[in-house]
Amino acid sequence: MLGGGGLVAANVYASATEDGGADPARTLSTPAGTIDCPDVGSELTDVPDGAREDVAKELALLDQQIAEAYQRLQESAQAIQQDEGFADSAIMNPLKDKRAATIERIAIAVDRVGDRPEGLDSLASCTLRAADNGTGEDGDGGDQEQGGDDQDGADQGNQQPGNGDQEGNGGQAGNGPVAADFVDIKSVQPNVAGAAQQKGASRGTFATSCGVNENGLFNSDNVIVAPGVSNGAHHFHDYIGNQSNDAFASDEDLANAETSCVDQGDKSTYYWPVIRLQNGSQEKDANSPGGGIEGNAGEIVTPKEVTLDFVGNPRSKVTEMPRLLRIITGDAKAFVNGTANANASWSCTGFEDRQLKDKYPLCPQGSDVVRTFKFQSCWDGQNIDSANHRTHVAFAAADGSCANGFKAIPQLVQRIVYDVDAPSLQDGGKTTPLFAVDSFPEQLHKPVTDHGDFINVFSEDLMGEMVDCINEGRKCGAGAGDGGEPGGEEPTEEPTEEPTQAPTTPPGGNDDPGNDKPEPGDGGDKPTDAPATEDPATDEPATQEPTEKPAIEKPATDEPATEPAEEDGKPTLSSTVAPKADGTPTANEADNGQGQGDDGAGSGSTPAQTQPAAGGDDSGAGSGTEPQAVGNGDLAETGTSLWPAAAGAVLLMGGFLLLMRTRRRAE
Repeated sequence: MLGGGGLVAANVYASATEDGGADPARTLSTPAGTIDCPDVGSELTDVPDGAREDVAKELALLDQQIAEAYQRLQESAQAIQQDEGFADSAIMNPLKDKRAATIERIAIAVDRVGDRPEGLDSLASCTLRAADNGTGEDGDGGDQEQGGDDQDGADQGNQQPGNGDQEGNGGQAGNGPVAADFVDIKSVQPNVAGAAQQKGASRGTFATSCGVNENGLFNSDNVIVAPGVSNGAHHFHDYIGNQSNDAFASDEDLANAETSCVDQGDKSTYYWPVIRLQNGSQEKDANSPGGGIEGNAGEIVTPKEVTLDFVGNPRSKVTEMPRLLRIITGDAKAFVNGTANANASWSCTGFEDRQLKDKYPLCPQGSDVVRTFKFQSCWDGQNIDSANHRTHVAFAAADGSCANGFKAIPQLVQRIVYDVDAPSLQDGGKTTPLFAVDSFPEQLHKPVTDHGDFINVFSEDLMGEMVDCINEGRKCGAGAGDGGEPGGEEPTEEPTEEPTQAPTTPPGGNDDPGNDKPEPGDGGDKPTDAPATEDPATDEPATQEPTEKPAIEKPATDEPATEPAEEDGKPTLSSTVAPKADGTPTANEADNGQGQGDDGAGSGSTPAQTQPAAGGDDSGAGSGTEPQAVGNGDLAETGTSLWPAAAGAVLLMGGFLLLMRTRRRAE
């Protein structure tokens, strides 16, 4: 989030380890340098309403100052090499002076309408350090409570052996990612557990379907944290839902906007940093702020599938969200700020019982990358935003309780699936490119910085329907139950190594595709939303049809009817999944911590989908229970269906001829 703090890393020389961690007193003498600035925004927990706009703009200016210092550091490699004092005199001291002036303006703005904040002056000075020990001490994500899994953030600064072609901070723009940012999902132990549902739990799920940003709506703004500031995020976002979200959008603009959601009563805005392939491609933003100029380079990947589900609380009913409520989950600066507000969660389809906080997953063939965001689900009952954009909402405790008199509200569980291959780490991504989330330039594209943003612009009627649905334990909304689109997407091919479950059960871990945050533990009710029962690839579970006799009259034409054409105009459920996605969706069950994976109709039943289908053309081919084609209308099936009728016709004709000859003889 914006906050005027940052750790800037520059790929100053030809080869380097990655991260900060050297003695702060050392001058820049190694290939990668870092500028570590205190986060001013996190200290401003109480800003009067009358000062918030001015303060937000000054905080954005602090971020801009760090970005400019980062760029200067990159451009000054030769000068720094020749003169060790150059960095201090030309970069660090001017940065301190600029920050001091900006911080003073923040204090004055607050003082005009409230009490002057104390202690901000000490936050002006930043530290330039050599990044030569690779320990990743600063903002490394090492405090994640992620059992085992080889994902200690402490190694994020290391160059992984074998990636000799990846120099400096790695990545297409020289500021990450590196091989050490990735881990094989198969090496991670299951680590997801849901909270047990109590008697008063709200067990329902409300799903909304808003597409995959097929409209191509991107910008590097953030209207929540930097309203009125162009490029306030310094990285690009995907937007779905509300189509008028930019830095200058007013509440009225959002309320009157078009929406990509199927239910036009949902004009909410959902946005998150884009993912890019570091494949050398030059997007339209290659020479723009927030894009290539600030180290966000490569091909933007359109999600394969996006599901947006609102779930209940494991111990109580939920109340309506206030209109225009803003929620940010995760921390875009977690690499620097530490993991107190981090909420990243990375995994692979078929392995979603294993969630990664500070590593990108290496998914086996046929399995897709998944990002999951579980938003805060406790609200203070009064405010739609707060000075630091956090204190008005909170995560529930492990048992689902909301502290400090906060009220339980529907929890947004957002799941984004990408069809990207595991990168070739051994050659630094030359054969198969690295992928990474967009970030502030100083955050080095670390996975721990992943985050999501939401502004509630549901109509009051639809919000009321949502709450009733959740509290009554039903499955409702566009895409829920009968819609089929939201829900876990299974690999279309069997992963090279299977999850720990037996191949006759749905892939484990789809129960709670989310992070281990002590939230209404709930992912618990993660929409078991319909694994796309209408999808032609899944309509034939391949375990039922063979028990019926082949249809004699229509042996080949009863195909699983390739979906009827969608209505023109308004978004449809199918827009939740990118057209190229032809996989076998998973049950994506969240079993409320009680093992009830199918708490709604159709969730686990449709494909009893006994496992990712083997890489063939038929969805049932890999299950081992379907030896023949079902409804494929092949020639062998047609002959098998018709030969008894043909034989009967021949016998009938023979009898007729015999009768004629007998009558002639009698005459």
